[in-house]
Amino acid sequence: MNKVALVTGGSRGIGLGIAKALAAGGFNLVINGVRPDDTVSSTLEELHKLGTQVEYCQGDISIASDRDKIVSSVKEKFGALHVLVNNAGVAPLVRSDVLETTEESFDRVLSINLKGPYFLCQAAANWMIEQKKTDPLFTGCIINVSSVSAIVASVNRGEYCISKAGIAMTTQLFAVRLGEFDIPVFEVQPGIISTDMTAAVKEKYDKLLANGLTVQNRWGFPEDVGKAVAALASGNFQFSTGQVVMVDGGLTLRRM
Repeated sequence: MNKVALVTGGSRGIGLGIAKALAAGGFNLVINGVRPDDTVSSTLEELHKLGTQVEYCQGDISIASDRDKIVSSVKEKFGALHVLVNNAGVAPLVRSDVLETTEESFDRVLSINLKGPYFLCQAAANWMIEQKKTDPLFTGCIINVSSVSAIVASVNRGEYCISKAGIAMTTQLFAVRLGEFDIPVFEVQPGIISTDMTAAVKEKYDKLLANGLTVQNRWGFPEDVGKAVAALASGNFQFSTGQVVMVDGGLTLRRM
């Protein structure tokens, strides 16, 4: 029987790259997003062609009732969850200097990027513990997709950086808590990835890349992140809980 993965924000961008890699690896999928069902039909068809079962569950992960609905949909369709990929996230609507960040923007970004994933970790962890107690051979993991912004300060989007730093600690907390159940928790930190989120700053980063911002002189792509997540989800890193995988083309390497 195929293992089951839940990927939040899985209908486009990095999330879709992850979903494709997991589907190619034989996982059945539930992908979550905020867009209406009829807008993701072509995406679902694309994933179906990879030979996997795919369900879409619309919902806002910052809302408790929507999180409950998402987890319930996985239970109803597949009756099991082996991998949670917390990928959904948003950038600030307006990039503002930290001296001008509004509480409205801070609350929005933190609710979606940190509160939602934290409590999805909690829900998935409790369910995985139940599955492990029922079946000692059960293997599962949680993979949190954060950003290099967890460790690299960008003063024009402080709320985003703080949310990703919070995801880094969330990973460590759940890694420690789930250690006794042999359920690893990982963090993936993408760098500059070509998605609709970065389209508005493409010219800026094109120039930075041309001037040597990264060691590997190119944009990253969703499939780069997808391959890393699929490798972690495969179970080959069972004894590496709490570890961070950088997918940043060497952006954060120290250089002279």
